[in-house]
Amino acid sequence: MSKEQPNNPMHGIKLATILEQLFKEYGWEELGDRLNINAFRNNPTYKSSLKFLRTTPWAREKVEKFYERNML
Repeated sequence: MSKEQPNNPMHGIKLATILEQLFKEYGWEELGDRLNINAFRNNPTYKSSLKFLRTTPWAREKVEKFYERNML
């Protein structure tokens, strides 16, 4: 664990890794339902979802919090 952010369990985990693990665990349909994010509901792809999350702070935060609660 990094000395810079010892209390941040998400430190060092890439967004791409988070998305990949969530997709493997839940799939697009369930992610869309649980998180209420249209990028996961309307013809989602890994690339388009990652691009959306990188450019949309509220959605990224929602995904990161979901990941932290359910996967760590």
